[in-house]
Amino acid sequence: MSSEVNLKEAGKQKIEWARNRMPVLESISKRWSQEKPLAGVKVGACLHVTSKTANLLITLIDGGADVSLCGSNPLSTQDDVAKALNEVYGVPTYAKRGEDKESFYNRILTVLDMKPDITVDDGADLINTLHSERTELLKNVLGGTEETTTGVTRLKAMAKDNRLNYPVIAVNDAMTKHMFDNRYGTGQSTIDGLMRATNYLLAGAKFVVVGYGWCGRGVAKDAKGLGARVTVVEVDPVRALEASLDGFDVKSMDRAAAKADFIVTTTGNKNVVDKHHLEQIKDGCILSNAGHFNVEINIEALEEMSNGKQTVRKDVEEYQLNNGKKVYTIGEGRLVNLSAGEGHPADVMDMSFSNQALSVEYIAKGDHNLKNDVYSVPKHIDESIAKLKLEAMGMELERLTSEQVEYLNSWKIGT
Repeated sequence: MSSEVNLKEAGKQKIEWARNRMPVLESISKRWSQEKPLAGVKVGACLHVTSKTANLLITLIDGGADVSLCGSNPLSTQDDVAKALNEVYGVPTYAKRGEDKESFYNRILTVLDMKPDITVDDGADLINTLHSERTELLKNVLGGTEETTTGVTRLKAMAKDNRLNYPVIAVNDAMTKHMFDNRYGTGQSTIDGLMRATNYLLAGAKFVVVGYGWCGRGVAKDAKGLGARVTVVEVDPVRALEASLDGFDVKSMDRAAAKADFIVTTTGNKNVVDKHHLEQIKDGCILSNAGHFNVEINIEALEEMSNGKQTVRKDVEEYQLNNGKKVYTIGEGRLVNLSAGEGHPADVMDMSFSNQALSVEYIAKGDHNLKNDVYSVPKHIDESIAKLKLEAMGMELERLTSEQVEYLNSWKIGT
Protein backbone atom coordinates (compact mmCIF):
# COMPACT_ATOMS: atom_id res chain seq x y z
CA MET A 1 0.00 0.00 0.00
CA SER A 2 1.46 3.37 -1.03
CA SER A 3 2.20 6.13 1.46
CA GLU A 4 -0.48 8.27 -0.20
CA VAL A 5 -3.12 5.59 0.38
CA ASN A 6 -1.86 5.15 3.95
CA LEU A 7 -2.25 8.90 4.51
CA LYS A 8 -5.80 8.84 3.21
CA GLU A 9 -6.76 5.85 5.37
CA ALA A 10 -5.12 7.40 8.43
CA GLY A 11 -7.17 10.55 7.89
CA LYS A 12 -10.38 8.56 7.49
CA GLN A 13 -9.69 6.68 10.74
CA LYS A 14 -9.03 9.97 12.57
CA ILE A 15 -12.31 11.43 11.33
CA GLU A 16 -14.27 8.33 12.34
CA TRP A 17 -12.57 8.23 15.76
CA ALA A 18 -13.58 11.84 16.43
CA ARG A 19 -17.14 11.14 15.25
CA ASN A 20 -17.53 8.64 18.08
CA ARG A 21 -17.42 11.52 20.57
CA MET A 22 -19.56 14.00 18.63
CA PRO A 23 -23.15 12.83 19.31
CA VAL A 24 -24.78 16.25 18.99
CA LEU A 25 -23.33 16.80 15.54
CA GLU A 26 -24.35 13.25 14.64
CA SER A 27 -27.95 13.99 15.63
CA ILE A 28 -27.91 17.09 13.41
CA SER A 29 -26.58 15.02 10.52
CA LYS A 30 -29.39 12.49 10.89
CA ARG A 31 -32.05 15.20 10.84
CA TRP A 32 -30.45 17.07 7.99
CA SER A 33 -30.08 13.93 5.88
CA GLN A 34 -33.88 13.83 5.79
CA GLU A 35 -34.72 17.55 5.67
CA LYS A 36 -31.85 18.93 3.48
CA PRO A 37 -32.18 22.49 4.87
CA LEU A 38 -29.01 23.61 3.06
CA ALA A 39 -29.92 22.32 -0.39
CA GLY A 40 -28.39 24.60 -3.01
CA VAL A 41 -26.45 26.66 -0.45
CA LYS A 42 -22.73 27.23 -1.08
CA VAL A 43 -20.69 27.32 2.12
CA GLY A 44 -17.09 28.55 2.08
CA ALA A 45 -15.13 27.62 5.21
CA CYS A 46 -11.78 28.72 6.62
CA LEU A 47 -11.08 26.51 9.64
CA HIS A 48 -8.37 24.43 11.27
CA VAL A 49 -8.26 21.29 9.15
CA THR A 50 -8.59 18.62 11.82
CA SER A 51 -10.63 15.47 12.32
CA LYS A 52 -13.25 17.45 14.27
CA THR A 53 -13.58 20.06 11.53
CA ALA A 54 -14.00 17.27 9.00
CA ASN A 55 -17.11 16.11 10.81
CA LEU A 56 -18.61 19.60 10.62
CA LEU A 57 -18.03 19.70 6.86
CA ILE A 58 -19.53 16.22 6.45
CA THR A 59 -22.59 17.36 8.41
CA LEU A 60 -23.00 20.42 6.16
CA ILE A 61 -22.92 18.11 3.14
CA ASP A 62 -25.53 15.88 4.80
CA GLY A 63 -27.68 19.01 4.97
CA GLY A 64 -27.38 19.46 1.21
CA ALA A 65 -24.72 22.19 1.14
CA ASP A 66 -22.01 22.60 -1.47
CA VAL A 67 -18.88 23.15 0.64
CA SER A 68 -15.26 24.18 0.18
CA LEU A 69 -12.57 24.36 2.87
CA CYS A 70 -9.20 26.02 3.44
CA GLY A 71 -7.00 26.13 6.53
CA SER A 72 -7.13 28.97 9.05
CA ASN A 73 -3.53 28.58 10.22
CA PRO A 74 -0.42 27.36 8.36
CA LEU A 75 0.54 24.90 11.12
CA SER A 76 -2.86 23.59 12.16
CA THR A 77 -3.64 21.45 9.10
CA GLN A 78 -3.53 17.69 9.53
CA ASP A 79 -2.43 16.51 6.08
CA ASP A 80 -3.98 13.06 6.46
CA VAL A 81 -7.36 14.61 7.27
CA ALA A 82 -7.09 17.00 4.31
CA LYS A 83 -6.37 14.08 1.98
CA ALA A 84 -9.27 12.04 3.35
CA LEU A 85 -11.65 14.98 2.98
CA ASN A 86 -10.63 15.40 -0.64
CA GLU A 87 -10.52 11.74 -1.68
CA VAL A 88 -12.92 9.91 0.64
CA TYR A 89 -15.59 12.44 1.51
CA GLY A 90 -15.50 14.61 -1.61
CA VAL A 91 -14.92 17.89 0.24
CA PRO A 92 -12.70 20.27 -1.79
CA THR A 93 -10.00 21.05 0.78
CA TYR A 94 -7.17 23.48 0.08
CA ALA A 95 -4.66 23.25 2.92
CA LYS A 96 -1.21 21.91 3.68
CA ARG A 97 0.72 22.00 6.91
CA GLY A 98 3.68 24.39 6.88
CA GLU A 99 2.77 26.35 3.77
CA ASP A 100 4.12 29.87 3.40
CA LYS A 101 2.08 33.05 3.80
CA GLU A 102 1.48 33.57 0.08
CA SER A 103 0.24 30.03 -0.45
CA PHE A 104 -1.92 30.26 2.67
CA TYR A 105 -3.79 33.33 1.41
CA ASN A 106 -4.02 31.99 -2.14
CA ARG A 107 -5.96 29.03 -0.77
CA ILE A 108 -8.41 31.43 0.88
CA LEU A 109 -8.93 33.04 -2.53
CA THR A 110 -9.52 29.59 -4.02
CA VAL A 111 -12.37 28.98 -1.56
CA LEU A 112 -13.84 32.38 -2.43
CA ASP A 113 -13.81 31.34 -6.10
CA MET A 114 -16.87 29.20 -5.30
CA LYS A 115 -18.82 32.45 -4.62
CA PRO A 116 -20.14 31.36 -1.21
CA ASP A 117 -23.61 32.18 0.04
CA ILE A 118 -22.48 31.67 3.64
CA THR A 119 -18.99 31.90 5.16
CA VAL A 120 -17.76 29.85 8.12
CA ASP A 121 -14.66 31.32 9.70
CA ASP A 122 -12.11 30.81 12.48
CA GLY A 123 -10.10 34.00 12.86
CA ALA A 124 -12.02 36.06 10.25
CA ASP A 125 -9.39 35.70 7.51
CA LEU A 126 -12.00 34.52 5.01
CA ILE A 127 -14.33 37.41 5.80
CA ASN A 128 -11.49 39.93 5.81
CA THR A 129 -10.17 38.71 2.45
CA LEU A 130 -13.67 38.78 1.00
CA HIS A 131 -14.10 42.39 2.15
CA SER A 132 -10.69 43.51 0.90
CA GLU A 133 -9.96 41.52 -2.25
CA ARG A 134 -13.24 40.04 -3.53
CA THR A 135 -15.71 42.83 -2.83
CA GLU A 136 -17.72 42.00 -5.96
CA LEU A 137 -18.90 38.82 -4.22
CA LEU A 138 -20.28 40.56 -1.13
CA LYS A 139 -23.70 41.29 -2.61
CA ASN A 140 -24.53 37.58 -2.81
CA VAL A 141 -23.50 36.60 0.73
CA LEU A 142 -26.40 35.85 3.08
CA GLY A 143 -24.28 35.85 6.23
CA GLY A 144 -21.45 34.15 8.07
CA THR A 145 -20.32 32.57 11.29
CA GLU A 146 -17.15 33.11 13.33
CA GLU A 147 -15.63 30.52 15.66
CA THR A 148 -13.10 32.20 17.88
CA THR A 149 -12.53 35.15 20.23
CA THR A 150 -9.93 36.82 18.02
CA GLY A 151 -12.15 36.66 14.95
CA VAL A 152 -15.17 38.02 16.82
CA THR A 153 -13.06 40.93 18.08
CA ARG A 154 -11.96 41.75 14.52
CA LEU A 155 -15.53 41.56 13.21
CA LYS A 156 -16.97 43.76 15.95
CA ALA A 157 -14.35 46.36 15.07
CA MET A 158 -15.40 46.12 11.41
CA ALA A 159 -19.07 46.51 12.35
CA LYS A 160 -18.31 49.51 14.55
CA ASP A 161 -16.59 51.21 11.60
CA ASN A 162 -19.48 50.27 9.25
CA ARG A 163 -17.12 48.05 7.27
CA LEU A 164 -19.00 44.77 7.72
CA ASN A 165 -21.18 44.09 4.69
CA TYR A 166 -23.23 41.12 5.90
CA PRO A 167 -24.44 39.73 9.24
CA VAL A 168 -22.19 37.36 11.16
CA ILE A 169 -23.11 35.09 14.04
CA ALA A 170 -20.44 35.01 16.75
CA VAL A 171 -20.32 31.31 17.59
CA ASN A 172 -17.66 32.06 20.21
CA ASP A 173 -20.27 33.99 22.23
CA ALA A 174 -22.47 30.92 22.69
CA MET A 175 -22.36 29.57 26.24
CA THR A 176 -21.97 26.04 24.89
CA LYS A 177 -18.90 27.21 22.98
CA HIS A 178 -16.70 29.48 25.08
CA MET A 179 -17.47 27.97 28.49
CA PHE A 180 -16.40 24.52 27.32
CA ASP A 181 -14.28 24.80 24.15
CA ASN A 182 -12.22 27.79 25.34
CA ARG A 183 -11.84 26.62 28.94
CA TYR A 184 -11.71 22.82 28.94
CA GLY A 185 -10.64 22.38 25.32
CA THR A 186 -7.86 24.98 25.31
CA GLY A 187 -6.73 23.92 28.77
CA GLN A 188 -6.27 20.26 27.90
CA SER A 189 -5.01 20.69 24.35
CA THR A 190 -2.47 23.38 25.26
CA ILE A 191 -0.96 21.26 28.00
CA ASP A 192 -1.01 18.30 25.61
CA GLY A 193 0.86 20.31 22.96
CA LEU A 194 3.47 21.48 25.48
CA MET A 195 4.09 17.98 26.77
CA ARG A 196 4.32 16.45 23.29
CA ALA A 197 6.75 19.14 22.16
CA THR A 198 9.04 19.18 25.21
CA ASN A 199 8.53 15.96 27.20
CA TYR A 200 9.32 18.12 30.25
CA LEU A 201 7.81 17.81 33.71
CA LEU A 202 5.24 20.46 34.64
CA ALA A 203 5.04 19.52 38.33
CA GLY A 204 7.00 22.10 40.27
CA ALA A 205 7.67 24.26 37.21
CA LYS A 206 7.08 28.01 37.30
CA PHE A 207 4.30 28.33 34.75
CA VAL A 208 3.07 31.74 33.54
CA VAL A 209 -0.30 32.20 31.85
CA VAL A 210 -0.73 35.56 30.12
CA GLY A 211 -4.42 36.49 30.08
CA TYR A 212 -7.21 35.15 32.26
CA GLY A 213 -10.11 34.94 29.88
CA TRP A 214 -11.82 31.60 29.32
CA CYS A 215 -8.77 30.16 27.55
CA GLY A 216 -6.36 31.40 30.21
CA ARG A 217 -8.59 30.04 32.96
CA GLY A 218 -8.49 26.61 31.36
CA VAL A 219 -4.71 26.57 30.84
CA ALA A 220 -4.04 27.79 34.39
CA LYS A 221 -6.42 25.21 35.90
CA ASP A 222 -4.92 22.28 34.00
CA ALA A 223 -1.32 23.36 34.64
CA LYS A 224 -2.11 23.64 38.35
CA GLY A 225 -3.71 20.21 38.25
CA LEU A 226 -0.39 18.77 37.05
CA GLY A 227 1.48 20.41 39.90
CA ALA A 228 2.84 23.53 38.19
CA ARG A 229 3.29 26.72 40.22
CA VAL A 230 1.08 29.03 38.18
CA THR A 231 1.36 32.81 37.87
CA VAL A 232 -1.21 34.83 35.92
CA VAL A 233 -0.47 38.06 34.06
CA GLU A 234 -3.57 40.18 33.46
CA VAL A 235 -4.44 43.82 32.62
CA ASP A 236 -8.07 43.64 33.74
CA PRO A 237 -8.41 44.22 37.51
CA VAL A 238 -11.53 42.06 37.87
CA ARG A 239 -9.99 39.11 36.06
CA ALA A 240 -6.75 39.58 38.01
CA LEU A 241 -8.73 39.49 41.25
CA GLU A 242 -10.56 36.37 40.09
CA ALA A 243 -7.23 34.67 39.29
CA SER A 244 -5.96 35.56 42.75
CA LEU A 245 -9.05 34.14 44.45
CA ASP A 246 -8.75 31.03 42.28
CA GLY A 247 -5.42 30.47 44.01
CA PHE A 248 -2.95 31.85 41.47
CA ASP A 249 -0.17 34.36 41.95
CA VAL A 250 -0.72 37.54 39.90
CA LYS A 251 2.30 39.46 38.64
CA SER A 252 3.34 41.93 35.95
CA MET A 253 4.90 40.48 32.80
CA ASP A 254 8.28 41.98 33.75
CA ARG A 255 8.38 40.14 37.07
CA ALA A 256 6.84 36.92 35.75
CA ALA A 257 9.22 36.57 32.78
CA ALA A 258 12.32 36.71 34.98
CA LYS A 259 11.34 33.50 36.79
CA ALA A 260 9.24 31.55 34.28
CA ASP A 261 10.09 28.04 33.11
CA PHE A 262 7.05 28.09 30.78
CA ILE A 263 5.09 31.04 29.38
CA VAL A 264 1.78 30.55 27.56
CA THR A 265 0.00 33.53 25.99
CA THR A 266 -3.80 33.48 25.70
CA THR A 267 -4.75 37.12 25.09
CA GLY A 268 -5.41 37.58 21.37
CA ASN A 269 -3.32 40.75 21.58
CA LYS A 270 0.00 41.82 20.08
CA ASN A 271 3.45 41.60 21.68
CA VAL A 272 2.30 40.66 25.16
CA VAL A 273 5.75 39.08 25.45
CA ASP A 274 7.79 41.97 24.08
CA LYS A 275 11.45 42.89 23.69
CA HIS A 276 11.91 44.28 27.21
CA HIS A 277 10.39 41.10 28.65
CA LEU A 278 12.72 38.98 26.53
CA GLU A 279 15.69 40.95 27.87
CA GLN A 280 14.77 39.81 31.39
CA ILE A 281 13.62 36.31 30.57
CA LYS A 282 14.92 33.30 32.46
CA ASP A 283 17.55 31.15 30.77
CA GLY A 284 15.88 28.08 29.24
CA CYS A 285 12.35 29.51 29.29
CA ILE A 286 9.88 27.85 26.91
CA LEU A 287 7.60 30.29 25.07
CA SER A 288 4.31 29.21 23.56
CA ASN A 289 1.09 30.79 22.35
CA ALA A 290 -2.48 29.53 22.62
CA GLY A 291 -4.01 32.52 20.81
CA HIS A 292 -5.17 32.37 17.20
CA PHE A 293 -2.46 34.50 15.52
CA ASN A 294 1.31 34.35 16.02
CA VAL A 295 1.54 37.96 17.19
CA GLU A 296 1.46 37.53 20.96
CA ILE A 297 5.17 36.75 21.25
CA ASN A 298 7.40 39.32 19.54
CA ILE A 299 9.28 36.83 17.36
CA GLU A 300 10.85 39.63 15.30
CA ALA A 301 12.45 41.11 18.42
CA LEU A 302 13.56 37.64 19.49
CA GLU A 303 15.27 37.17 16.13
CA GLU A 304 17.05 40.53 16.48
CA MET A 305 18.25 39.70 20.00
CA SER A 306 19.69 36.34 18.93
CA ASN A 307 22.95 35.32 17.32
CA GLY A 308 21.60 32.01 16.11
CA LYS A 309 18.78 29.50 16.30
CA GLN A 310 18.29 25.81 15.64
CA THR A 311 15.53 23.23 15.68
CA VAL A 312 16.23 21.01 18.67
CA ARG A 313 13.05 18.91 18.66
CA LYS A 314 10.04 18.58 16.41
CA ASP A 315 8.22 21.95 16.60
CA VAL A 316 10.80 23.39 19.04
CA GLU A 317 13.34 26.08 18.11
CA GLU A 318 16.20 27.19 20.34
CA TYR A 319 17.30 30.83 20.21
CA GLN A 320 20.78 31.76 21.43
CA LEU A 321 20.40 35.27 22.82
CA ASN A 322 23.22 37.80 22.64
CA ASN A 323 23.35 37.89 26.45
CA GLY A 324 24.23 34.20 26.56
CA LYS A 325 20.80 32.87 27.53
CA LYS A 326 18.80 30.33 25.56
CA VAL A 327 15.05 30.64 24.90
CA TYR A 328 12.76 28.13 23.19
CA THR A 329 9.64 28.66 21.08
CA ILE A 330 7.07 26.05 20.14
CA GLY A 331 5.45 25.97 16.70
CA GLU A 332 6.88 29.32 15.57
CA GLY A 333 4.72 31.06 18.16
CA ARG A 334 1.56 29.71 16.54
CA LEU A 335 -1.22 27.90 18.39
CA VAL A 336 0.65 25.38 20.49
CA ASN A 337 -2.35 23.06 20.82
CA LEU A 338 -2.55 22.59 17.05
CA SER A 339 1.06 23.17 15.93
CA ALA A 340 2.37 20.60 18.42
CA GLY A 341 -0.80 18.64 19.17
CA GLU A 342 -4.13 17.59 17.67
CA GLY A 343 -6.24 20.47 18.99
CA HIS A 344 -9.25 20.33 21.26
CA PRO A 345 -10.90 17.03 22.19
CA ALA A 346 -13.81 15.98 20.00
CA ASP A 347 -16.10 16.04 23.04
CA VAL A 348 -16.01 19.85 23.28
CA MET A 349 -15.75 20.51 19.55
CA ASP A 350 -19.01 18.59 19.25
CA MET A 351 -20.73 21.57 20.89
CA SER A 352 -18.72 24.24 19.10
CA PHE A 353 -19.32 22.79 15.65
CA SER A 354 -22.97 22.09 16.41
CA ASN A 355 -23.25 25.82 17.05
CA GLN A 356 -21.58 26.44 13.69
CA ALA A 357 -23.90 24.02 11.90
CA LEU A 358 -27.14 25.28 13.43
CA SER A 359 -26.10 28.91 12.91
CA VAL A 360 -25.53 28.17 9.22
CA GLU A 361 -29.01 26.63 9.08
CA TYR A 362 -30.44 29.72 10.84
CA ILE A 363 -28.84 32.04 8.27
CA ALA A 364 -29.90 29.85 5.34
CA LYS A 365 -33.57 29.86 6.42
CA GLY A 366 -33.57 33.64 6.16
CA ASP A 367 -36.69 34.09 8.31
CA HIS A 368 -35.12 36.93 10.26
CA ASN A 369 -34.14 40.53 9.67
CA LEU A 370 -30.44 40.67 10.45
CA LYS A 371 -28.51 43.84 9.70
CA ASN A 372 -24.82 44.02 8.85
CA ASP A 373 -23.64 43.40 12.40
CA VAL A 374 -22.27 40.73 14.73
CA TYR A 375 -24.89 38.65 16.55
CA SER A 376 -24.82 36.10 19.34
CA VAL A 377 -26.01 32.58 18.65
CA PRO A 378 -29.80 32.53 19.22
CA LYS A 379 -30.55 31.34 22.75
CA HIS A 380 -32.78 28.49 21.60
CA ILE A 381 -29.89 27.03 19.58
CA ASP A 382 -27.47 27.35 22.50
CA GLU A 383 -29.87 25.67 24.93
CA SER A 384 -30.83 22.91 22.50
CA ILE A 385 -27.16 21.95 22.12
CA ALA A 386 -26.71 21.83 25.90
CA LYS A 387 -29.76 19.58 26.25
CA LEU A 388 -28.64 17.23 23.49
CA LYS A 389 -25.16 17.00 25.04
CA LEU A 390 -26.59 16.21 28.45
CA GLU A 391 -28.80 13.49 26.98
CA ALA A 392 -25.84 11.96 25.16
CA MET A 393 -23.93 11.91 28.47
CA GLY A 394 -26.79 10.17 30.24
CA MET A 395 -27.56 13.18 32.44
CA GLU A 396 -31.01 14.41 33.46
CA LEU A 397 -32.44 17.88 34.03
CA GLU A 398 -34.76 18.71 36.91
CA ARG A 399 -38.09 20.38 36.04
CA LEU A 400 -39.78 23.25 37.82
CA THR A 401 -43.22 22.54 39.29
CA SER A 402 -46.11 24.80 38.36
CA GLU A 403 -45.96 26.20 41.89
CA GLN A 404 -42.28 27.09 41.45
CA VAL A 405 -42.91 28.73 38.07
CA GLU A 406 -45.70 30.81 39.62
CA TYR A 407 -43.46 31.83 42.51
CA LEU A 408 -40.62 32.94 40.24
CA ASN A 409 -42.96 34.92 37.96
CA SER A 410 -44.90 36.72 40.68
CA TRP A 411 -43.96 39.96 42.38
CA LYS A 412 -46.77 39.55 44.90
CA ILE A 413 -45.48 36.41 46.60
CA GLY A 414 -43.00 37.17 49.35
CA THR A 415 -41.19 35.00 51.85
